[in-house]
Amino acid sequence: MTWWVYALLSAGFAAMTAILAKVGVEGVPSTLATAIRTVVILVFAWSIALARGEHHVLPGMSRKTLLFLALSGVATGLSWLAYFRALQLGPASRVAPIDKLSLPLTVLLAFLLLHEQMTWRLGVGVCLMVAGALLTLR
Repeated sequence: MTWWVYALLSAGFAAMTAILAKVGVEGVPSTLATAIRTVVILVFAWSIALARGEHHVLPGMSRKTLLFLALSGVATGLSWLAYFRALQLGPASRVAPIDKLSLPLTVLLAFLLLHEQMTWRLGVGVCLMVAGALLTLR
């Protein structure tokens, strides 16, 4: 499969996540809900990695790679904690679009830090994403 098929699958699963999480956080502390979700993901991801034999790569990984993956994990955890709390306090139909402001922020950071190309089409698309997310606020 190509990268865009995986990206579409990611979007579909992310949409399901918002709805399932909104129902799941009712009457449960959002931090506990995040912890339960994290354990499920931990078991699921390690099961796949072990089944595919990918764990053999671990000893050869550089410290830089491990550091950046760890930092990414911390950022993911903070994002999930904030997301579950937002879902607990607000409607999923408003929380999810605001959460998706991560898309234009990612494009901006990729341009600034990774020196990825910024075209006028990409810029217009990012502006439309931001406008769409902001329109959901009212």
